[in-house]
Amino acid sequence: MADPELPPGYPAGAEADVVLRDGSVSRVRPIVPSDGDLIRAFHAQQSEESIYLRFFAPLRELSAKDIHRFTHVDYVDRMALVALVHDEIVGIGRYDRVSPSSAEVAFNVSDHHHGKGIGSVMLEHLAAIAQEHGITRFEAEVLPQNRKMLGVFSDAGYEVSRRFEDGVVMVHFDIEPTEQSQSVRLAREHRAEVASIQSLLHPASVAVVGASRAPGTIGYSLLAHIVDSGFTGTVHAVNPSGGTIAGIEAVARLSDIDEPVDLAVVAVPAPAVLDVVEEAARTGVRSLLVISSGFAEAGEEGRRLQDRLLRTAREHGMRVVGPNSFGVANTDPGVRLNATLAPQLPPAGHFGLFSQSGALGVAVLASAASRNLGISVFASAGNRVDVSGNDVMQYWIDDDATSAVGLYLESMGNPRKFSRIARNLAVTKPVIVVRSGVSSFGAPPGHRVRPTKARPAAFASMLRQAGVIRVENVHQMLDVAQLVVHQPLPRGPRVAVVGNSSQLGALTADACVSWGLQVVHGPVSLSTVASAAAFRDALAAAVADESVDCIVACFIPPIGALDEEVLDAVRQTAATTDKTFVATLLGLRGVDPGRDASETGAVPGMRSTDLLTERPAEDSASPREAIPLYPMTEDAVRALSAAVGYGLWREKDKGTPVVVHDVDRAAARAVVERVLGDDPEGRVLTVDETGELLAAYGISLWPVREAGSADEAVAVADELGYPVVVKSLSPLVRGHSVLEGIRVDLDTPEDVRRAFTTLDARLAPIDANHFVVQRMAPAGVACVLTGDEDPLFGPVVSFGLAGPATELLGDIAYRIPPMTDVDVRELITSIKAAPLLQGHRGTEPVDLEAVADVVARVSQMSDDLPELASVTLNPLVAHARGCEVLGATAVLAAVERRTDPGRRTLT
Repeated sequence: MADPELPPGYPAGAEADVVLRDGSVSRVRPIVPSDGDLIRAFHAQQSEESIYLRFFAPLRELSAKDIHRFTHVDYVDRMALVALVHDEIVGIGRYDRVSPSSAEVAFNVSDHHHGKGIGSVMLEHLAAIAQEHGITRFEAEVLPQNRKMLGVFSDAGYEVSRRFEDGVVMVHFDIEPTEQSQSVRLAREHRAEVASIQSLLHPASVAVVGASRAPGTIGYSLLAHIVDSGFTGTVHAVNPSGGTIAGIEAVARLSDIDEPVDLAVVAVPAPAVLDVVEEAARTGVRSLLVISSGFAEAGEEGRRLQDRLLRTAREHGMRVVGPNSFGVANTDPGVRLNATLAPQLPPAGHFGLFSQSGALGVAVLASAASRNLGISVFASAGNRVDVSGNDVMQYWIDDDATSAVGLYLESMGNPRKFSRIARNLAVTKPVIVVRSGVSSFGAPPGHRVRPTKARPAAFASMLRQAGVIRVENVHQMLDVAQLVVHQPLPRGPRVAVVGNSSQLGALTADACVSWGLQVVHGPVSLSTVASAAAFRDALAAAVADESVDCIVACFIPPIGALDEEVLDAVRQTAATTDKTFVATLLGLRGVDPGRDASETGAVPGMRSTDLLTERPAEDSASPREAIPLYPMTEDAVRALSAAVGYGLWREKDKGTPVVVHDVDRAAARAVVERVLGDDPEGRVLTVDETGELLAAYGISLWPVREAGSADEAVAVADELGYPVVVKSLSPLVRGHSVLEGIRVDLDTPEDVRRAFTTLDARLAPIDANHFVVQRMAPAGVACVLTGDEDPLFGPVVSFGLAGPATELLGDIAYRIPPMTDVDVRELITSIKAAPLLQGHRGTEPVDLEAVADVVARVSQMSDDLPELASVTLNPLVAHARGCEVLGATAVLAAVERRTDPGRRTLT
């Protein structure tokens, strides 16, 4: 920040680090008065043409008056952002309000940084900020020859209108996000983040800073592993003493290297890392891999050091992996990079691996190697100060060498973005996640995490919504991986079981049923001494059965030795079909590489670790020709069930994004600003305020009136119209099966007076005689719909039935906005009590479309208003002709910026 004394109203939430089109990082922040010198320097470097296109005049120098006008804004009606790289301004964007709902917008991008998408970033961020202040439309005056600026507007995905007037193009467009503008924003984010990871995983040159001549040290091992892996680029060693290390002539400093360095691997003591980062910035290093420990995981001083590391790197446009990272690897033959602490990697293959923990990274790599499961890319994030699993997933979306990915997550910094990216990736590639919990209590030292109020079920729902395969441990992750990488995805849940033991066949069939699979063929049990030909015939019959989607082959060696001919029968039969094959050969686990394994000296029948030690790389067979082997039938069936579930998710209709058009965001924003203006910390809204907020999103809240006496109750009933209900507001009786607190179907004043008197006498002794009167709703099913703003997840929408099903049994469904129409429908129908909405035991089904409409509106409202700490519709009565909102509560609160705020930013 240029000015330690921030001006009044400075919106710190508008600050952002953004990845540009070339993969570098720029700091975007609101302008401050002390930026005057930076603006003069920026203007002085601009060409005469650029100056003319921006100011419509040859304004070679800016006057003091100009500088003051540019740098002094109110951050509401007049807003300006600057983009910085290396502490220099490379772009300026601003808007000035010209009417209550529109503003004039303008940009100026450095001549030396054209083509990096800075103008698009400025437009995107200014539009998001403007909307927060009630501006819905941008306009601009652009010279016809300024094609770059016209392109920024037309390429943003908005509906742009142009009018030529007095030699100037007048541009107008609404800035409310559309499906097209959102798609453009996310596509740009994707391309930029892929570019930033590309330089990390495909470096042309690598420098190991802290390279050591002492074998066994981290600095020596890293350099030796890079050299020994056959890295195809240039390797540099940096050691203050120089000399030769692992065959590489060392230099004393990074600045002594006479060519650009794409990746600097840092292995020096933590206090020295900042000096290395600053030198890397001066020499133009693109990415940093910090192996060094002693940062946030070591205490508060280390945390401050880690924050300085991140800030220094981002101010100079660099991405950082680590600190406390185990390293990164890319087995691509064109790269062959092993910048990890592992002396040997699994064979080259098609499984991408991401791990936050270094120690667990070692275990994952070792386990994958023992199974002969080849990897494409491996990355360990360490303390995850910058590069995270989200970034690597962006890369994997486009990586043809990766066909499935696995992530071992110890914490999650941005679940909202994770869900969005994982969903895009899972559409084409299986995403397997090991994650035991979501609370900050389980986060390792050093990880930047926010606390969460959401239940674990919300996290599980988020993963299902994104199509992610969730497993409990590394072994299960690799069990699933070796199946989805090497076999076709199951077309359905119908299974054939073929084996040579009736007991094993029954055990396998039971496991299939318990995991939700359907055994439609078999179990076929041959004798333990059946020939390979008989086994082949039985497998062929299973393949020929049109009702079969998957085949589980299970074989017990009769005398403790694996019959290679039986394994050949499985291989040959699997090669004839696109049905999914898994095999249980007791004691073996991993990827069968084919008949060639026998030529390596491996002895059939030995345990998996022995059998696979000398196996060739999986490239010896096509990825879809290898058979996944499991030591126990339960392992094979659990992995098969996970693959079936993923295959069904991938084939199902994902729906279209829900967009509610008839909403008044300005009215909702007015409620928020009025309440938080009076109570900056927030509060519970009154009934009228809640009704006003809901009405802005097209949700009608039935009127309700308090009544302190029988006479008041009758007066309210006369006002509302009969029939009415009288009910207690006390939580002691709401939904209680013994303490009745409601009287319904009151058709006359006498009925109301009698009901009030009776309830008052019953509930006064427990101070539960606080009553309201409301019109009688149609008979239906009472539901509860809630939207909560979680510090970690952002908006979370939940749905259940009112009463014990929700309160005692926890029968609640969750989804994360933004939602599709399919998400909305599944939110309603995925609860166990859903049959009560669909005509259980002859009752009339409710209008699910009407319920879905209200869910969509609450989802949209929760997504639009981060200040909406919670909103609960209870009861939402659904019936055959619609649904009615009889009660609602809402709470507003001041909130930090969301982790995924709707504009491009690194978090």
